[in-house]
Amino acid sequence: MSKDEIYAKAETPDRPFRFNAAVAEVFPDMLRRSIPGYAASLEAISSLAARYVSENSTCYDLGCSLGAATLAMRNGIRMPGCHIVAVDNAAAMVARCRDIVAADADEHQTSVEVRHADILETVIENASMVVMNYTLQFLDVSARDTIVQRIFDGLMPGGLFLLSEKVVDEDAHMEELLVDLHHEHKRRNDYSQLEISRKRAALENVLLPESVARHRTRLKAAGFAHTAVWLRYFNFVSIVAIK
Repeated sequence: MSKDEIYAKAETPDRPFRFNAAVAEVFPDMLRRSIPGYAASLEAISSLAARYVSENSTCYDLGCSLGAATLAMRNGIRMPGCHIVAVDNAAAMVARCRDIVAADADEHQTSVEVRHADILETVIENASMVVMNYTLQFLDVSARDTIVQRIFDGLMPGGLFLLSEKVVDEDAHMEELLVDLHHEHKRRNDYSQLEISRKRAALENVLLPESVARHRTRLKAAGFAHTAVWLRYFNFVSIVAIK
């Protein structure tokens, strides 16, 4: 695993965050050190796949990056005839993801198709499980209602949508505390204050978080009968929604 030192380098350009080849090279380390509770979210994806994925259905990993959620689903699926569609619009991520998925291949495992495509143009159908693991936050806010509605429409009755996001707290005092705790988490994982500041600046206007209440309102409006926050660690949450 290559160490994430992108924002430690003096020559790091002052520009918005992008999922390019440099990020793809260090992405596993970046996630491990930056997102508290990330490993737990992957464990849950596997467990939920074992419970909710139905026979001869399709599962989707929208914004798959290097395929961690894809492999978690694949490892959890117990039913025959299933297929996973993993989608990302970053070419560098897709190329590396295809290699990772191929290395994990087994003739007895669920088949996986890794697509280089825009998730906003992806047709969702015959789905028993859809995952967006820290993806919705990178979409324009104006597009979020539409993609969640399309996920609901493409899910089978009883199908599951797992949404993981960075969020903002509606209480300004608590939001400040949660941000400070997250930065402390990064410092304990050997990020310098310079790296933390640079990364935060790079993500400004690229990663646009919303409140938990806004996410649950959107899910309810789309038609989901049941939603719950099953995991929260500082300002990172995972929400399960069932059709």
